[in-house]
Amino acid sequence: MDSPTTQERKVTVACPFCGRLNRVDLARAADHPKCGECGRPILLDRPLALSDASFERVIADAQVPVLVDFYADWCGPCKMVAPIMDELARSRMGSVLIAKLDTDRNQQTAQRFQIASIPTVMVFRDGKPVAKQVGALPRPGYEQLIDKAMQ
Repeated sequence: MDSPTTQERKVTVACPFCGRLNRVDLARAADHPKCGECGRPILLDRPLALSDASFERVIADAQVPVLVDFYADWCGPCKMVAPIMDELARSRMGSVLIAKLDTDRNQQTAQRFQIASIPTVMVFRDGKPVAKQVGALPRPGYEQLIDKAMQ
């Protein structure tokens, strides 16, 4: 029988290969879930790419905190933050969803959250923003944002 915390760790994520939205139980993330459409792996040990089309659904459906890195490919500080996000996705897999949104390709969502500087990292809980950091931080700073959102 599942514990209450296990039941509350489901997320909706887009398949990185075909784009289909899939409901995934993070308690079983180590079992390497597969896309219901194309059968390819849904990789939860790295940041998941969000788009204007998938953002709202992923954030609203998540039963765990979602950390979103708003970035652009040309941004130097964003490139410094990227490996930290990779590490967080691996170390927090199953308890937090780490995602990224390219602000150049997804301007509607960036404008909605008034992203004026990048990198900007926001943590969402229950579909709402609960923490925001503008500018790069070392890993412990992002860990604190996540921990605060989990309280």
